Amino acid sequence: ITILISDCGTVTDIDGNVYNTVTIGTQCWMAENLNTTKYSNGDPLLTETDGAVWSTLTTGAYCWYNNDAASYQALYGALYNWYAAADSRNLCPAGWHVPGDAEWTTLEIYLSLNGYNYDGSTTGNQYAKALAASTGWNFYGTEGAAGNTDYPDKRNASGFTALPGGVLDANVGLFGSIGNFAIWWTATEDGPAIAWDRGVDYRYSSLGRLNVNKSSGFSVRCLKD
Repeated sequence: ITILISDCGTVTDIDGNVYNTVTIGTQCWMAENLNTTKYSNGDPLLTETDGAVWSTLTTGAYCWYNNDAASYQALYGALYNWYAAADSRNLCPAGWHVPGDAEWTTLEIYLSLNGYNYDGSTTGNQYAKALAASTGWNFYGTEGAAGNTDYPDKRNASGFTALPGGVLDANVGLFGSIGNFAIWWTATEDGPAIAWDRGVDYRYSSLGRLNVNKSSGFSVRCLKD
C-alpha cells in the first residue's frame, strides 16, 4: 500500500503561533500540539503553576510542562485541562475545533483500513507507530510499539508527528511521562468529572482511549471544521 501525506496549509492561532497541518483521510489535523494562551475570541486562559491548585479547577486553564516554557513550549505546546478544551469560546483557531470522541474514531478507522498498522494488517488498532514522531520517544522493546525502532517505514507514516510531551497528573498534582506519553483531549465528556482522551504510549502499538479526570493536563490537537 502506498501511503501519501499531504497538508492543508498552515494555520495561525490568536497568539500568532503558526502550525503545520496534515490531511489524513477526509480530515485535516494540526501536525503540532496547540500552544495558545487565549481562546479564539481573545479571552485569556487562566495559567496555574501549583499542581495542587490545578487539580481543583473547574474552569479552563493551561500550563507548560514543569512550568518551564523555555524548555518545553516550542516543541511540545501547552498542557490544558478539559474545561479549556471544551469551552464554547473555542481553544482552537477560528475555523478549527477540538475534535470530539467520534472524530478521533473516524481517524482510527481510516488508519486501520488503509495500511497504517505496523504489521501491514488492515484490521484492529496497531497504528501508534504511524502516528508517532521519529524523535523524542523513550525506547521500549515490544514489537511495533511507539518506543521501538523496528518497522522504520511505518514511523510517522501518517504525518501526525505525535511527540511525547508528558502530562500533568491531576490525581497527584505532578508533571510526568515526558518521553513516554502523548495524550490529547477530546471534547467529549463521559460524566461530571471525566472525559475521553486519546494517547500514544511508548510501550504499546495501539492508540489508547481512556476516560479520565477532567482536571488532567493534556495536549490538544485541533481539527479543521
